[in-house]
Amino acid sequence: MTSFFGKRSLVMQYTDLNTPVSPLRQRLIDDMNMRRFSRETQRNYLRDIGRLATFLGRSPDTASADDLRRFQIEQQNAGVPVPTMNSIVSALRFLFTQTLDRPDLARRLVRLAHPRNLPVVLSRDEVARLLNATTCLKHQAALSVAYGAGLRVAEVSMLKVTDVDSERMLLRVERGKGGRYRNALLSEDLLTLLREWWKVGRQQGVMHRDGWLFPGQHAMKPISTRQLYRIVVEAAQAADIAKRVGPHTLRHSFATHLLEDGTDIRIIQVLLGHAKLNNTALYAKVATKTVRTVTSLLDKLGLFKPEEASPDG
Repeated sequence: MTSFFGKRSLVMQYTDLNTPVSPLRQRLIDDMNMRRFSRETQRNYLRDIGRLATFLGRSPDTASADDLRRFQIEQQNAGVPVPTMNSIVSALRFLFTQTLDRPDLARRLVRLAHPRNLPVVLSRDEVARLLNATTCLKHQAALSVAYGAGLRVAEVSMLKVTDVDSERMLLRVERGKGGRYRNALLSEDLLTLLREWWKVGRQQGVMHRDGWLFPGQHAMKPISTRQLYRIVVEAAQAADIAKRVGPHTLRHSFATHLLEDGTDIRIIQVLLGHAKLNNTALYAKVATKTVRTVTSLLDKLGLFKPEEASPDG
């Protein structure tokens, strides 16, 4: 029986989506491409399905309900974090539901409940310091897009020059989560910065009208999400920001600052590309400015107001 990953190593298989492999794996890739999954999502799904293949020692299409039960128990006993286990469940459910047409097995996979941590949010001053601490215009422009438009790191990476619509003042996100399209915010200041980067990039010979907005080391490839993460971390260190910062921190900060400014939460949901409102509502828990604008009911009772001093006192 041909294995899921063929003869090459697991790591090389899931990092190279163009490598010809087993018919099952190719069918899975075709299904993900049809639904416009990003390359990062595809790599994650292949990696997670590979975990099951490694556990079984054979192709995952031979798995039984008992195999899946033993696999999840083994993961839990091994101390695999709950978010990771749930990510694996998502990948396996896609495999069994869409590619193998075995929804009966998908229903056997258990998604675990876990408390969701509050996102790390930067103050406006910290955002300004971080953006000013970048080492070149391309890096500053990329991080400014992440904050100014609230984009995910993969969405920043996959932007093309033609996605900047200066007439309608929006950014077209054609490779969003789950393959969804949406329009993102493009402010006047961000457009000015991107135009400046366009001029510099053209002078450097790395920018092309139909090319990537933020090219990688090779102009024909986009900047990687890993490189963007490194850029954020280094800028935060240079700006003396002690918080644990990543590219998604800028997206969290974008949503929180909009909420604090009184923007309707459903508008923020659209700008972020959230499918569910409860994902956006999380930011209400960290919007400290919003909390401070609420007048306490206890204060309204006026029980503990200091007595006014007499004019001669």
